[in-house]
Amino acid sequence: MNTPDLRQERARLAAYAMDLTGRRGGEVTPEILAAEVGVSRARIEAIFPEESDLFDAVVELWFEPHVAIMEEVLASDLPPNRKFYEFYVRRFRRNRAEFRRDPSAFAVLCELGARRFERVRSFVDLADHYLCELIAEAQAEGHFPGLEIDRALTLINQMTVAYTMPDLLQTVDERLTEDKLAAIVDTLFAGLSATDGGASGVSGLRPA
Repeated sequence: MNTPDLRQERARLAAYAMDLTGRRGGEVTPEILAAEVGVSRARIEAIFPEESDLFDAVVELWFEPHVAIMEEVLASDLPPNRKFYEFYVRRFRRNRAEFRRDPSAFAVLCELGARRFERVRSFVDLADHYLCELIAEAQAEGHFPGLEIDRALTLINQMTVAYTMPDLLQTVDERLTEDKLAAIVDTLFAGLSATDGGASGVSGLRPA
C-alpha cells in the first residue's frame, strides 16, 4: 500500500542513495543501500519491489525541483519571452549550483542517467510537453509565425541545449552565462519563423 509514511520513507532512502552514489562513484543497489542504512533487505524490497525502482526514485528526486520550476513558470502571468527565459534560467541555475557544489558526484549522476536514459526519458518528454505549451502561448501572441509546434520545439531545443543538458556543464561551465541565455531567448523572439531567409539552397561557391 502506497501510504504517506511509505512515500516519505521512499523519498528519504532515495535521497540517501543519491548522496551515496556520489560518494561511492557508482550506482547504489538495494543490497548496498540496505547495508549502508542498516535496515533489512526485506524492508528495502517492500519499498522498492523491483531493482529498477530505486534508480527511478533517485531520478524522480533529481527532477522534482525542475518539474516544480517548469510548472511555476507556466502558471505565471509573465509575457511569453520572460516565461521562456525563466523556464530555462531557473533550471540552469539549479544544475550549475549542484555541479559546482560537488563536480565528481554530479558527473557520476549524469553518467548513470546517460547509461540508463530509458528510465529518464519520461522527464525529458515532460519538459518538451511544457515547452510546447509555452510555444503555443507565444504563437497566440504572434511569435514564431508559420512554424508547426513540433518544428519550433526541435529548433528551440537545439538552440538552448547547452543550458538544459547537465553533461555540458562539465566541459563548458564558465562559458554558459545568464546574459548569453537572455540573448538567445531575445533572438528567438526577434526572428524565429518558417520564413526562408536564404541561408540554405546554395549549390556551389564562387570567388568574391
